Amino acid sequence: MLQFLEEKLAENLYYHDLGHTLEVLNNISEISRYEKVTKYELVLLKTAALLHDSGFSLKYQDHESESQKLAREILPQFNYTHVEINTICNLIEVTRIPQKPTNLMERIIADADLLYLGTDRFLDTAEKLFQELKFYSLVSTRMQWNKIQKDFLNVHHFHTEYCIENYNLPKAENLQKVIEELNNSN
Repeated sequence: MLQFLEEKLAENLYYHDLGHTLEVLNNISEISRYEKVTKYELVLLKTAALLHDSGFSLKYQDHESESQKLAREILPQFNYTHVEINTICNLIEVTRIPQKPTNLMERIIADADLLYLGTDRFLDTAEKLFQELKFYSLVSTRMQWNKIQKDFLNVHHFHTEYCIENYNLPKAENLQKVIEELNNSN
């Protein structure tokens, strides 16, 4: 799967690249240790993490649906059952913004996908996303981007106890950085 992503993802995916997929994979391991999922659940979560942005290899908008189609095509070759594939597709779907997780596994992948919001990598990661969205003409100016970031950080919330306890405060600090940048640009 990693080789597929490396070969198929466009170079202008500055944020949704192989590095992001690997980061989400690592975040799932980190969060899962605290949330105490089973080994079986962890396999499903990691599989979903590997596939969650694979749809970007086909199209930018609605990539989650494309990722689910790829999962349904690829996973039977690895002896995943119909039930497991449905679970993985549900996990992929919950990464769609706005996130709407309904169970622990969904809460874990939702938090793993957006964990950077509460880390010291926030500014660097947000810059990559800005460049990507700018390339696809989904945002045009830094001020517009900062307003989007501010609004998103205001409504976003982590879903797992682990992320609430460990990443809410840094996320609030990152929101303040965005607000300061907005104030300085006026």
